[in-house]
Formats: sequence, C-alpha cells, structure tokens
Amino acid sequence: MQLLPRLDTRLHSRAAPQAASTGRLASIDQFRGFAILAMVLGNYLIGVTYLPAWLKHSPDIGLTLMDLGAPWFIFAISLTVRLSARRRLAAGGWRHTLSHGFTRSMALVGIGSILGAGQIAFGLNPGGVNWGVLQAIGAANLLTLLVIGLACELRLALGLLLLWGYQFMLDRFWLESVLNSPHGGIQGVLAWAAMMILGTVLADLFHGDGRGRDLYPWAAAVMLAVGIGLAVWVPVSKNRMSASYVLITLGISALLFLAFHLLTHRLNLHVPLLVACGRNPLLLYLIHQVLLGLLVLPALPAWYAQAPPPLMVLQAAALLGAVAWIGRELDRQHIYFTL
Repeated sequence: MQLLPRLDTRLHSRAAPQAASTGRLASIDQFRGFAILAMVLGNYLIGVTYLPAWLKHSPDIGLTLMDLGAPWFIFAISLTVRLSARRRLAAGGWRHTLSHGFTRSMALVGIGSILGAGQIAFGLNPGGVNWGVLQAIGAANLLTLLVIGLACELRLALGLLLLWGYQFMLDRFWLESVLNSPHGGIQGVLAWAAMMILGTVLADLFHGDGRGRDLYPWAAAVMLAVGIGLAVWVPVSKNRMSASYVLITLGISALLFLAFHLLTHRLNLHVPLLVACGRNPLLLYLIHQVLLGLLVLPALPAWYAQAPPPLMVLQAAALLGAVAWIGRELDRQHIYFTL
C-alpha cells in the first residue's frame, strides 16, 4: 500500500491565482477564521443568562448554533492535516512526520491543561475537571496521525468503526462519566478523532481531481443525512459526543466550507479579517481566553453573568472586535504562531 498516496491539489482554473501561487486556499483561511471567531463568541455566551436557548450550548440532548463551533474548527484542521503530513514526509521522512505530529498534539494538550488549571484556580470551573477543547483536539489529532497515511477508503472504514465503537461503549458503560466531563472527557476523544478522520476523507475528495471534487458535496450531504437518520435511535448531543452529533455536524461543516469556497473562488469574495484570523487561530484562541477573563473574573453578576442585553451586546462586540483587530495586526506584521 502506498504511503500517503499522491493527491492532485491543484486548483481549478476558477480558483484565485494568488491561492495557486502561494499553495494556500483563501477559502480555508476564511473558513478557519470564521470558526475561531465563532468559538470566541460561543465561549463568551456560555456564562450569560439572558439569552434564548438556541444561542447557548444544549445542556444535553439537542443541537444549537453554539454546538457547531468546535466541529467547524475540527473540519478546518481536517482540510489541511493530510497535506501538511505529505509536505513533512517529503521533507524529512516518516519519522520526522510522526515526531512533529506527536509534539504538536502534546503541545495542544499541555496548553489546554494549563488553561484548565487556571480556570480551576480562579473558580471558573466548578466541576473541577481539567479537560477542554484544546485537549480534545490535541488527542484527536494524535489518533488521526496514526492513520493519516492510509488510503481514503481505509480511513473511511476506520473512522466509522471508531465512531461505532465509541457509541457502543457510551450506551453501555460510559454515559455517566462522559456527561460529567467537558467535551466528552477522555472517552470522547474517540468521537473527536472519528470526526477528524472522516473529515480527512472529505478533504481528500475536495483536494482531489475533478471527479473527487464533484463527489464532495454529495458525500457531505450523505454524511449529514445518515446522521439525521441515526438520530432516530441515537440522541444528538454534544455533551455525549454521540455518533449522530458527529455525523450531522461534520456534514454541516463540510457544506458550509463549500459555501465559503464558492463565494471565495467563484465570486471573488474575500474578507481580510477572516483570512487574517484564519492564519493565527491558536494564538487568537489563547488571547481571547485572557480577554474573556477580564469580563468573567470580576465576579459581578450585573457585569457578566446577568448583564442586561445592551451590555451583553457591547461586550460581545468588543471581544470579537479586539480578537479580529489583533489578528489583522499580527497578519500585517507577518507574525504567526504555529506548532
């Protein structure tokens, strides 16, 4: 079996010339920037009282707009992780590729653990479980790295098998533990990894030749439809990281990215702020945690948790504006933080 089979990553003639010359797709940067800003807004809204239910994370069963932020970001990673592995494999071999992937994954887990420890120390995590989205992404990235060199069909089969195995264990043994842990806890890593692995399958279609690109929207729609059908038996729940949630949000993410790509490379719609933020997602995520602390740490209900709607809108706009401005300035100065 050929390791990391060759992919045709050239853009169609309709794509923007600058993307082809730089090796970057502006649509991926814009989608990644959109995802990180959505996560910033979602993290702010978590603790605000005066909001409709559809603008808050679902407490358990259900799907809200805020439950889509992390899957959007996972899919943005899936779009480039295999291409990045191919470049590192060509430059330094398989050992170098694995070493870099392991270091990157563990760094994400470590950074997330430091943030989690700070939240516990300041009383911002009453549950006391030091597990967050960065730990989940880092661990999922590590598991994805183990299969990234396999053929598309094998990754599809392994991703679905991993998701089925997780759901089986969740239904029979893990439900209470998973519900008591953020983002599904350590067990939920299997579902996050399944989402990322299946995302790389869709990414192969998108980056592939004309036939693969044509199949991409249909594959995304099928994934969404299967998730909706599965929801009849398996409740949709981000807290549980249920199989129906994984498939539905992955399908939505893939179709939303397609919309970004069509708007970017067919209608030439570019949003510089999104592109800038998409080039520095990790640093901006860390910065937003610091800025968010300025709102949360005073522990004055009327200032944050029970802020009246006008103040809530002002704070949310200020937080998003500050993160977007910092992202634009970092991009203007060509300062990028990557692992």
